[in-house]
Amino acid sequence: MSLHLRPVSETEFALVQNVEVEPDQTRFSGTVAQAFEEAEEGVDFHALFEADQPVGFFKLDQLYHQQYDFVRAQDLGLRAFMIDRRCQGRGLATAAVKLLPAYVPQHYPDRHSVILTVNLQNPAAIACYLKGGFTDTGEIVAQGLAGPQHILQLPLHPLRKSEPHRG
Repeated sequence: MSLHLRPVSETEFALVQNVEVEPDQTRFSGTVAQAFEEAEEGVDFHALFEADQPVGFFKLDQLYHQQYDFVRAQDLGLRAFMIDRRCQGRGLATAAVKLLPAYVPQHYPDRHSVILTVNLQNPAAIACYLKGGFTDTGEIVAQGLAGPQHILQLPLHPLRKSEPHRG
């Protein structure tokens, strides 16, 4: 499995337009078309590729802290995370989540963690995020398009040269 993540520009809709989830999953993730139509400030698009084929899509929200008071300004929001329905059940979602700690600091070196909310009615996604390295904060957010949601966090540890100890 040759997987990699990469940014997707606003002009690359055609590249990821065929990534779609099952109809009953759209209430949790939305669609790629909706993401492009919304054109939200501070929101960047990213895709998961298997070889050169797009198999997943997600948004990283630099202004997530303006929407939720439990998010700090130095955190990113992970939103609209989806794996193409034709590729589900193969471990791609968990593999993609495991790539985030190395990937995110390359593109957002000043961010400390990735925060997401995941619906209580979406146990498969909760399990995926937890297996991929997120931790449950124990908090529940009451609002959400499809009901109450867990708040999960993935700390980022950018590779930085450590400073010599001065004693």
